[in-house]
Amino acid sequence: MIGYYILIGGIALASWLVSRKLKSKFEFYSKVHLRNGMSGAEIAEKMLADHGIRDVKVISTPGMLTDHYNPSNKTVNLSEGVYNQRNASAAAVAAHECGHAVQHATAYQWLGLRSNLVPIVNVTSSMSIWVVFGGLMVGAAAGFGFGYWVAVAGLVMMSFATIFSLVTLPVEYDASNRALAWLKAKNIVTQEEYKGSEDALKWAARTYLIAAIGSVATLAYWALQVFGGRRD
Repeated sequence: MIGYYILIGGIALASWLVSRKLKSKFEFYSKVHLRNGMSGAEIAEKMLADHGIRDVKVISTPGMLTDHYNPSNKTVNLSEGVYNQRNASAAAVAAHECGHAVQHATAYQWLGLRSNLVPIVNVTSSMSIWVVFGGLMVGAAAGFGFGYWVAVAGLVMMSFATIFSLVTLPVEYDASNRALAWLKAKNIVTQEEYKGSEDALKWAARTYLIAAIGSVATLAYWALQVFGGRRD
């Protein structure tokens, strides 16, 4: 278990460092005001309109960095700061979330796969570690026994969260690429503002990368405990 705590500690530290850097980047680029004077909400609405998307609403949601696209009710949810502000950070986030709406409208396969995984992950993610640990406690190391198969079942449950994290990567990177391409093609931002938006989205993407690495590492650790302890 010591190795597990070291692994979790390392992942948590990396996540904290990236999250701290992300916040500092967004704070910095929030001071780069857009020359066109458009708010995040206005940018989102224009991007949707430019892609012919008429059935998605742009709404304000409480909190900081709580921005997301909800495919179930087709809403682009922008945090209060992003919704109202007129800076490079707001432009980046608003366009990125609309990038997900464009993915949905064009049936982007990775977004569809991630959406299908959501209900499964919601059920399995919170209990998988306990199922694996419980299986090990009742004798997984002894070989093919009840405990072993319980632990294997826990690994299968855990693997859904890992797959979800990996599938999230192309979804997020693609949304950012769509956002940046649109911002540049429509001259929504100046060159300086574009660089700020690009840098902000780059750091946002790294939070998902760290999460995916952490999920893979955790699954690998517990798989080693289950299969490495087996004796034929």
